[in-house]
Amino acid sequence: MYTALTIAGSDCSGGAGIQADIKTMTAHGVYAMSVITALTAQNTTGVTEIMDVTPDFLRAQLDAVFTDIFPDAVKIGMVHESRLIPVIAESLKKYHAKNIVLDPVMAATSGDRLMNENAVARLTNELLPLADVITPNIPEAEILAGIRITSSDDMIRAAQMIAEKYQTAVLCKGGHQLNDANDLLYKNGIWKWYYGKRIENPNTHGTGCTLSSAIASHLAKGASLETAVSKAKNYISGALAAMLDLGKGSGPMNHAFAIKGEY
Repeated sequence: MYTALTIAGSDCSGGAGIQADIKTMTAHGVYAMSVITALTAQNTTGVTEIMDVTPDFLRAQLDAVFTDIFPDAVKIGMVHESRLIPVIAESLKKYHAKNIVLDPVMAATSGDRLMNENAVARLTNELLPLADVITPNIPEAEILAGIRITSSDDMIRAAQMIAEKYQTAVLCKGGHQLNDANDLLYKNGIWKWYYGKRIENPNTHGTGCTLSSAIASHLAKGASLETAVSKAKNYISGALAAMLDLGKGSGPMNHAFAIKGEY
């Protein structure tokens, strides 16, 4: 069985973070493992508290996974505490981790900053260069590229700037009323659009976590990055189209929409 590791925060309401990652990986037939960076008290209406793990405990979790069941791919999500970033970077290099998908959780869909300047600096300097692909949304791409993004051409320019600076592939996600549902992959000087159909579903909690985990799952199974992105977008579309409606805010998707069988 192929294996994948998610390094991210826990979402007790189950729609995003570690929980969304594990559901997504399982739905893709991949054995999921998790290293938790933080516990969050959150639901579909927002986050009320965050409790970070210590660097030593994070290192212990990483050692436990990598020395026993080696992951075929690694997805990195929320790292709220800047002191945890070098621990992750050291472990990825120490164990020669492969197929690293980094979702730079720096800004919310609203555009609100979720990381302070110090944490952003450590993330960009220490983790981004280790990734095989990063998956920023529009506000995050603006932070990484240092430019405003207001058009398709801006998305291409930002993705190119980020890719060349950090020597990684970049999947710049649309949305935010700009190229809604259309994502741009920039890799080795070549860009490619992935067009999607907008699904009128207000319940989009955890879409970024889910997309990056789906990409990691396909990379774990040996797919090319281009194929992984295409299949991951199809999965997101199916999970949104299932129209699950839970919670009082922006609810979760149905990660299990395509699971069939006796159990």
